[in-house]
Amino acid sequence: MLHIPLARLALPFLCTTLSPFAAHAAAADPTIEAAVTRQLERYEEALNASDVDAVMRLYARDPVFMPQHSLPAVGREAVRAAYRQVFAKIRLDIDFSIDEIRPLGPDWAFARTRSNGTLKVLGVDAPADAEANQEVFLLHRENDGQWRFARYIFSTTNPPRLP
Repeated sequence: MLHIPLARLALPFLCTTLSPFAAHAAAADPTIEAAVTRQLERYEEALNASDVDAVMRLYARDPVFMPQHSLPAVGREAVRAAYRQVFAKIRLDIDFSIDEIRPLGPDWAFARTRSNGTLKVLGVDAPADAEANQEVFLLHRENDGQWRFARYIFSTTNPPRLP
């Protein structure tokens, strides 16, 4: 029986499949960077305003939202419901820092960001807590030319709370 490691079989496929992305990823495109930056600025504004409609204008037609400690929200209605639930429970006051924006092809890019600020739990008589996250956005340029969030995931960078 011939034993070939799976990685050895996958390598030619990956090289062939990813090579178009590699060619585009190497070249920085200031127009893509500016467009993605503007979308991230709009997202910061929408989060701070607890504006579900503004958030949804930034998401692609088939989005996936992957918040920490939750199952993914898949599809526009599930993503909309997830943000409604979030904004019903908390008020955010955050600022985004963009660490990198990289094109992955003519219509795909990713952004790596960090956000810092405060989170106020609604309906609780307590001060706002520090809020800090790291995020990855996968963006797709849709038919109207707008870059929108196809996938979004984040995790906290706050230290664990002591019991």
